[in-house]
Amino acid sequence: MSYPDPFAQQSPWDEDNTPAESPKETPMSSAPAAETGPAPFKIGFTLKAGNGFDAEWITPAVYGHDAEEVAQRGADLLTAMKNKGLIDLTAKAAEYTREQYKGGQPGGAAAPKRFQNGKVTTSKKPSVADDDCPHGRSLVEKANWSALFCNGDDGDKCEPLWKQKDGSFKAK
Repeated sequence: MSYPDPFAQQSPWDEDNTPAESPKETPMSSAPAAETGPAPFKIGFTLKAGNGFDAEWITPAVYGHDAEEVAQRGADLLTAMKNKGLIDLTAKAAEYTREQYKGGQPGGAAAPKRFQNGKVTTSKKPSVADDDCPHGRSLVEKANWSALFCNGDDGDKCEPLWKQKDGSFKAK
């Protein structure tokens, strides 16, 4: 079934239903589009310095008028960022910024983030008065109990501290 040309000068309701001859369409060429107007192709990169939320990210993007152009510009951008030291400079700037931060927890350490009950939560490591463990402790929370366990070697572990009803931790 053929449909009448909607751009033809002849009305589809005219007596003569033969469509007016339309100019021949030329197939799209594989030549790159003219470099005028906005570039329709884009590629973005995410260069992340670590796996935590606090790691610095660099997110450059390049645009082009065809896929080959975008790929070449992307390679050129990443090479230039490396050669000009932009990646190293970003890491140094992020470290400097972290050193300047005065708020939050002591030592600038962020509380670890977890996903619990459909929300992102942070568990703050509790401080325990009179804890003489030289190895440091790790908090373990289960459904109905919590405890601080010693980080020492198996033969040199301190006694665990169990969470009490009042929220404090002490050995049993």
